[in-house]
Amino acid sequence: MPYPAPFRPLWALLLPLLWLGACQPGTKSKPDSAAFIVRHPKWARHASIYQVNVRQYTPQGTLRAAEVDLPRLQAMGVGILWLMPINPIGRSHRKGTLGSAYSVRDYRAVNPELGTLADLQHYVATAHQLGMHVILDWVANHTAWDSNLTTEHPDWFTRDAKGNFRPPVADWQDVIDLDYTKPALRRYMTESMAYWVRTAGLDGFRCDVAGLVPTDFWNTTRAELEKIKPVFMLAEWDELFPPTFISKQEFDPHTRLLEKAFDAAYALRLHGLLDSLGRQQKPTAELAHYRAAERKLYPAGTNLMTFTSTHDINAWDGSEYERLGQNALPEAVLTTLWPGIPMLYNGQEAAMQRRLRFFDKDTIPWNGYPLQDFYTKLLQLKKQHPALANFDAEAAFRLLPSPPQTVAFERRKGSAAVVVMVNLSDKPQQLPPLENAAAYRALFSTSDGPRAATTVTLAPHGFQVWEQSGRQ
Repeated sequence: MPYPAPFRPLWALLLPLLWLGACQPGTKSKPDSAAFIVRHPKWARHASIYQVNVRQYTPQGTLRAAEVDLPRLQAMGVGILWLMPINPIGRSHRKGTLGSAYSVRDYRAVNPELGTLADLQHYVATAHQLGMHVILDWVANHTAWDSNLTTEHPDWFTRDAKGNFRPPVADWQDVIDLDYTKPALRRYMTESMAYWVRTAGLDGFRCDVAGLVPTDFWNTTRAELEKIKPVFMLAEWDELFPPTFISKQEFDPHTRLLEKAFDAAYALRLHGLLDSLGRQQKPTAELAHYRAAERKLYPAGTNLMTFTSTHDINAWDGSEYERLGQNALPEAVLTTLWPGIPMLYNGQEAAMQRRLRFFDKDTIPWNGYPLQDFYTKLLQLKKQHPALANFDAEAAFRLLPSPPQTVAFERRKGSAAVVVMVNLSDKPQQLPPLENAAAYRALFSTSDGPRAATTVTLAPHGFQVWEQSGRQ
């Protein structure tokens, strides 16, 4: 509901003009929607993603031990479980005592430290019984120095000027680069991915540094996997955000990964912006510019994965509390309900305030899951509300006028809507009230809600989410 004209504050008059270009259709050149032909699995339509670091998940660090927790994740509203790599890890050039899970020694074996093939099959079967699906982290770009491929197919690797194996990136000294000009390597990699879908019942893959591998390989592989079953494919890449580990000249902003191969890619540029907003380093009005850039590149119904933490971010940049402080929870609300597919890294529901060691054993301190209820409300809303479905080209999104250091938006599908308001400042903030407030139900108790006569008041670092009827 807009303010009566005589009483509108200046920000309420200016911000609609700023956001007009980002919220109105037809004001930008549109991408070719006909090129985006990925058939998303029906079970991913309302799914959120949960990343499982098996090594750190339990004191045992095994698949069998992690499987015990699946009913809790199902009750929380998780739809897709993303297992970090489960392959044997290289010993040569190893970092730390246990090495990186992304240093793969054998693409068609299970790391005995995590369990057996039978354990993986049982984990996947149990997840399926609970209505969840499982994707596996896949490292196609590089292998361990002592990978079985180095002796069986040494010609499948790129070489330095002296003819030696070489890391793909200078800092990645525990892995060596594969050469995708080799047709036999491509066939082997596709067949290896198909092996896990057939043998373990996996439902897709999260593909490490996907933009460093030729897109036509991914296109071919997706088509082959679809012959087995519908799959979900997630690319670690963002065409809007050059990664720090390669030069800007090496970065390809037009990989077209989302056209034929992948259901979603990372929203890395959005993540960086939200970190800056949470630290009050940029104005929240920058979200309008981001939204416009994303929609200029992708057609409606194309989604990116949103998050406040991952295994990489937690290990190298810090936990969300280290990076965002009191804005950790408001930003969790934003990333879960912003258009896209939200992802939760294991331990976030435990309010884990430290970095997990990457190359060594470091069990997650669960502490009784203090944020279990918080994330359950968000993920169950995502799972059930029509306005929050993934890949929906018909659902509407609009940013709402709000003061600096706050964010407000509405997502709507027909008569069903969700309104989100977040205060990233250290002072109370007053925002415009909801239109037709009586039709909404508040999820949290951190504000005076829509009953306020003229405004909604958010506490410092406060947030509120309202849903209008329409749950399926």
